[in-house]
Amino acid sequence: MPLRLIFMGTPEFAVPTLVELQRRGHQIVAVYTRAARPAGRRLRLQPSPVEHEARSRGLTVITPATLKTPEALAEFRSHGADAAVVVAYGMILPQALLDTPRLGCFNLHASLLPRWRGAAPINRAIMAGDSESGAMVMKMDAGLDTGAIAATDRVALSDAMTAADLHDLLAQRGATLMGAAIDTLEQGGLQLTPQADEGASYAAKIDKAEAHIDWTRPAPQVLRHIHGLSPFPGAWSQLSAARSTPGKNELNPDQNVLSEDMRIKILRCEAATGQGAPGELLDDALTIACGEGAIRVIELQREGKARMIARDFLRGTTLEPPLRFA
Repeated sequence: MPLRLIFMGTPEFAVPTLVELQRRGHQIVAVYTRAARPAGRRLRLQPSPVEHEARSRGLTVITPATLKTPEALAEFRSHGADAAVVVAYGMILPQALLDTPRLGCFNLHASLLPRWRGAAPINRAIMAGDSESGAMVMKMDAGLDTGAIAATDRVALSDAMTAADLHDLLAQRGATLMGAAIDTLEQGGLQLTPQADEGASYAAKIDKAEAHIDWTRPAPQVLRHIHGLSPFPGAWSQLSAARSTPGKNELNPDQNVLSEDMRIKILRCEAATGQGAPGELLDDALTIACGEGAIRVIELQREGKARMIARDFLRGTTLEPPLRFA
């Protein structure tokens, strides 16, 4: 028989799993998510992506401020769930809740545990230069991402992959992985393997102070740093002006010559040839020198502007060396 499931999740990453579980015929008896928050210029309350999807499917949505009260525990128990599925929910489940479903609570985590336990496994794997990542389904316990592993899907990481790319890939593959695990749980055949202690690491939440690009690092590290923070919060650097007064490109009057410092987020780049002082602009194609080697910008975002392809940016702004990113 299909299982009675409580689903707990908040961001876009969790939506495919909710959809997949329902597609496989399981009964979603309640959806727990974070409460709507003010967003946009008018600060209107915006429901989470999971709440939006759940309501569109006619599911019961619950947005508790805490899970630690007797009332919250009683409500959780009232659903009579066989199991709970947790995907980036954003709140810690007390032990009493973990013990409530007869088959347990299962979490989808976006790393190859025990590496990158914690809040930002996707970003940290890319920033660290890892050659692979993946998704894992684990049976939750009281520790931080320490539960026994039920299923694994490995993904190769390339230098071209951004955090957004890996996020979208693991959201889809993780949904399939969780769906298959819950099907196996329903059939009574789910096998659990305790996590190894060796190789454990913590994926700390990204601090905005980490977003400033250090051009003294070798190009491969700069590239992975940029891609690991794309699109949010976005790795940035300050481009120093070519001259102190505005001017026109003498060869193309429709283009403005950079005349003031410009803060730029670099969202996508590639390895390039060239050498110079760290942060030095090497040509008019946005090739930038690193401590060793260079990178070329593919996609960027000026402060207060929409993201754009580098060639579109260059059509409207002439960059005349010597210029430097700092």
